[in-house]
Amino acid sequence: MERVVVVGASAAGSTTAQTLRREGFAGAITVIGDEPHLPYDRPPLSKQVLLGSWPVERTSFGPSTTYAEQGIDLRLGSRAAGLDLSRRVVELATGEEVGWDHLVVATGVQPLQLREGHHLAGVHLLRTLDDAVALRKSLVDASAVVVVGAGFLGSETAAAARQLGCEVTLVDLAPAPMAVQLGAEVGWMIAELHAANGVRVLGGSGVTRLLGESAVEGVELADGSVVKADAVLVAVGTRPLTDWLVTSELPCGDGVLCEDTPAGVHAAGDVARWNSARFGVSLRLEHRFNATEQAVCAARRILGQDIGFDPVPYFWTDQYDARIQVYGVVPPDARLVVVQGDPGARKFLAHYVSGGRVSAVLGWNMPRELRSERALLTAI
Repeated sequence: MERVVVVGASAAGSTTAQTLRREGFAGAITVIGDEPHLPYDRPPLSKQVLLGSWPVERTSFGPSTTYAEQGIDLRLGSRAAGLDLSRRVVELATGEEVGWDHLVVATGVQPLQLREGHHLAGVHLLRTLDDAVALRKSLVDASAVVVVGAGFLGSETAAAARQLGCEVTLVDLAPAPMAVQLGAEVGWMIAELHAANGVRVLGGSGVTRLLGESAVEGVELADGSVVKADAVLVAVGTRPLTDWLVTSELPCGDGVLCEDTPAGVHAAGDVARWNSARFGVSLRLEHRFNATEQAVCAARRILGQDIGFDPVPYFWTDQYDARIQVYGVVPPDARLVVVQGDPGARKFLAHYVSGGRVSAVLGWNMPRELRSERALLTAI
């Protein structure tokens, strides 16, 4: 009997296992996850869970009975500690070894921390369900919140904290929120959105350290000024969770290099890096839709289908009354061209143009119109 082992029990891992069963795989499937929770969806953590509009149970992909009925062996609370490619075994932290014929690496990423003050009470990261529950409790009790890092996670958390009634300061080295992901022009629009909702936005500001004795009391900026805080979210980036692969000789470089993996080994989700012929760049995406698409591809390759993987990426963010959606890849040199609507009214459609072609399309509160623009990218 063929054995598939999936390391990582989030969206990519769960989708891989369920796709295999749905499409006829009759062998053994084992999913190894280091968290104690059933596989769950991460995007709601910084939105609905923080706001309290969803109970945490709603984030689950399904009850344990679903996996049992599908013959999927869930090993929750189990951490992968090593990989032996020659013997085809995953080594768990307990010392147990799990053999495989096909391996899917779907371990995702882990958040980066600030060096000074990360141990203080009231300082949070946001990656797991437990992180979200702890952060929500802190936000409910907090008066002054500082969010360090204004990417997707930081910007969404700042919006949620403000909607919960907190005084919020959003700090980032970039000139404006999400400028790295969406360009400076859209970043300034997002800064205006936050300011209009009462958030203090400090762009171009580095953080030196977090201050306090046992609990956080403030954030010291690079210019020496201090922002008062009794709750802090650190959202300064992530790194691929590949520590357990260090001695395995599996090709890694800011993620598992998909084109260079040996036969029988696949990667999916945030940890996977691949070369996109469509966009002419190497990509590693931390987007929910990519996790699903890549997991389905991995499952079908295990089933013997010779299929490529070069999709049009899709991602979105919800902040206050704004839904910002993007198809494609936004290069650093891209020029933003508004093609429909009015940015001043916070309802518009735009193209990112780089090298004489459209590399991405963005819709701000224009979901229907954006879908039709996707065709510009599928033709690339």
